[in-house]
Amino acid sequence: MFDRIRYLLLQVRNSGDPMRDHEVRSFARALRTTEDRIRVFDLLAARLARRDFERTDMFLLGGSGEYSAAGEGDWLERALDSLRDVHALGRPTFASCWGFQAMARAMGGRVIHDPARSEIGTRPLHLTDAGRDDPLFGPLGEPFFGQMGHEDSVVELPPGAIRLAYSDRVENQAYRFEDLPIYCTQFHPELRCEDLWERVRTYPEYIENIAGLPLDRFGEMIQECPETEALLPRFVEHVFG
Repeated sequence: MFDRIRYLLLQVRNSGDPMRDHEVRSFARALRTTEDRIRVFDLLAARLARRDFERTDMFLLGGSGEYSAAGEGDWLERALDSLRDVHALGRPTFASCWGFQAMARAMGGRVIHDPARSEIGTRPLHLTDAGRDDPLFGPLGEPFFGQMGHEDSVVELPPGAIRLAYSDRVENQAYRFEDLPIYCTQFHPELRCEDLWERVRTYPEYIENIAGLPLDRFGEMIQECPETEALLPRFVEHVFG
């Protein structure tokens, strides 16, 4: 059954961004599926239509390159409307990084540009009480580790969101919506070390701006996170199994 799941990756990336295809590969590997099972929808260009929901079993959201969920603009309002549609229909969704922030803002939370609490590399994370009781997050352990790369933060969760994890620097690192199959993480469970390396080579200014380190020292900040890599396949099993 799982090899027939139809995924739709909602992207916010420029046409020349090499991470467009890289993101598909990363999600495909993490979900233990093939790239042809993941279609891509450009949130910069259009709003989701009825046919997109009819052709999709599970929605995915990841990073955004140079776009912020804390900003403004016609494209962002249109993108947030699409996420409200996903939420209203209760469709299975896993969102990381920008997707975590955008879904929070779409549903009434608050996102700010927050360089003082930015995080990059592999960071330790902690479960809330709700996280320890959650079927997806409970097996992660204490602490667990995740791959990071963000300058924006969700400072208020939306109504109906249950906080699952936090870090020493950022209060909201993961949440789910009550009674809906929608999970969102600030960290990237779809990325391994090699993927994070590829991201920072594409956006090297992140290392200098966030970590204050030269690119060649980035390897000191990362490690593999098999526990969080298991989140996506566990989500699929939880929802479709």
